[in-house]
Amino acid sequence: MEQQTIQWFPGHMARAEREIAKNLKLVDAVVEILDARIPVSSRNPDLGRMIGARPRILLLNRSDLADQKQTACWLAFYHAHGLSAVNADCKTGKGVSAILPEIANLLSAKTASWRSKGMAGRKIRIMAAGIPNVGKSSLINRLAGGSHAAAENRPGITRKSGWYPVGRGFEVLDTPGVLWPKVTDKTMGEHLAFTGAVRDDVLDCEWLACQLLETLRSVAPEALSVRWKLTAEDFTAGDGYELLQRAARHRGMLAGGGAADTERAGHVLLEEFRSGKLGRITLECAKEP
Repeated sequence: MEQQTIQWFPGHMARAEREIAKNLKLVDAVVEILDARIPVSSRNPDLGRMIGARPRILLLNRSDLADQKQTACWLAFYHAHGLSAVNADCKTGKGVSAILPEIANLLSAKTASWRSKGMAGRKIRIMAAGIPNVGKSSLINRLAGGSHAAAENRPGITRKSGWYPVGRGFEVLDTPGVLWPKVTDKTMGEHLAFTGAVRDDVLDCEWLACQLLETLRSVAPEALSVRWKLTAEDFTAGDGYELLQRAARHRGMLAGGGAADTERAGHVLLEEFRSGKLGRITLECAKEP
C-alpha cells in the first residue's frame, strides 16, 4: 500500500503548548505521563525542554497492556539515570497510590523549607502533562476519587487546563495533550498512531493496520499466531497488506465474492492491540541502564 505521512499538529495544540509553558510557573512538580508500550515515542521532546530542571516524575501508564519485563527494565533504566519513575494503570487505579508519596519524597527539601518559613499548610501543586490520549484525565480522576476531569479513550478531549484537589495537601493541574509539530522518525509516528495518540480520522485504517502487522511480525509474532491464526508461512509471504488479507481470511472476515474484508480486519486489529486482546506487548525495548 502507498506510504502515508502522519500529520498531527492542529492549531489547538499550539495554543495548548503556550498554555502549558505559562502554567509551569505555577507548579512545584510535573507528572510526565508516558505510554508504557512506547516509552520513547510517547515522550514529547518539546515538553521536556519546557519542564527543564523542574522536579518531575515519569509515569509509565497503561502498564497493564505492556510487557511486564520490559516495564521493569524501563523503570530500572530511568532510575539508573537519576530519574524518578513509577508505573501504573490509571484506568483501573492499579499503582496510582504510589504517585503522591513519590512526589512528596521528591519535594521533601522544598516542603521542609516551607515549614521553616511558617508555610506548613501550603499545598503541593502538580502538573499532569503528556501527549494526547495518554491518560492524564484518568490519573486525575483516580487521585481525586471521582470523575472530575473529562476522560475518554480518544485524543483531543481535554482542551483547557483545570485545577483539582487530590489527596491531602496536593492540587493537580490537568493540561491538554500536546504532540510536537513535526515527526522526523517514521517509526515513532507509527507507534503513536498504533496506540491512539493520533486521531484515527486523519489516517487510513487499512494502511495503519498493515504497518502494525509488519511491526508485530517482528516484536510479537506469537500474538498474531494465537489471535489471528497467522503461521510462519504467512509471516514470510509478503508485506503488511498481504498479511492483512491472510489475517482477514483466517478470521472469516470476507466481503462480497469471498474477498478478504481488509477494512473490517484493520479496524478489529487496531482495537485488539489497543485494548490488550492481543496480549501485553511493548513495542520499544528498554536500553541497558
